[in-house]
Amino acid sequence: MTDENTQGTPEPEGSGETPFSFTDKRKVDPTSGEAREASRAAGDQGEPEGVDPLAALDFEPEGEAAESAEVLAAKAEAAQHLDALQRERASFTNYRNRSLRDQEAARTQGTQDVLAALLPVLDDIERAKQHAELSGPMAAIAEKLDASLARFGIERFGAVGEEFDPNVHEALMHNVDPEATVTTVAMVVEPGYRIGDRVVRAARVGVVGPE
Repeated sequence: MTDENTQGTPEPEGSGETPFSFTDKRKVDPTSGEAREASRAAGDQGEPEGVDPLAALDFEPEGEAAESAEVLAAKAEAAQHLDALQRERASFTNYRNRSLRDQEAARTQGTQDVLAALLPVLDDIERAKQHAELSGPMAAIAEKLDASLARFGIERFGAVGEEFDPNVHEALMHNVDPEATVTTVAMVVEPGYRIGDRVVRAARVGVVGPE
């Protein structure tokens, strides 16, 4: 009997083989009653924690997103071009103004040099006028010369009776008049000349003033 009982006792199914295992695919945790993540419920290992699953995707923005990016890039490029244009325009304006100033200074200096060379001739003409020795063709030539000087901005100054100004007059003689209240020009030895506000030569005069 003993042998029969021993031989008739069935062994557990799968004895000696790999232990049976299963995957819990239930969507609700039977312990907490909370819903499980779909990937966990399906037995999916998923992505490692902290890794963005979309990070490895390679795609370009489309539609409005792509258009907005192009517009922003175009605006940035336009701003750069505008800034460069404004800088170039400011540089050109400064160069033009500097060139105009240099040209005007050179023109004035040239006129001044010519006037300095003509001063002895102009003084002789003025002396001839004072002594009434200038007449006929020479008087006409003197008038044309004065007109030419005026076209270049050259002005003759210094006249009897005007108040003495040390900035434009050079007093060669000084007389006293008890009745005088201010110092005035009594005689013009050589007239003065100026170009604009620049005095080329002060008027050389004799003055009379109070004691």
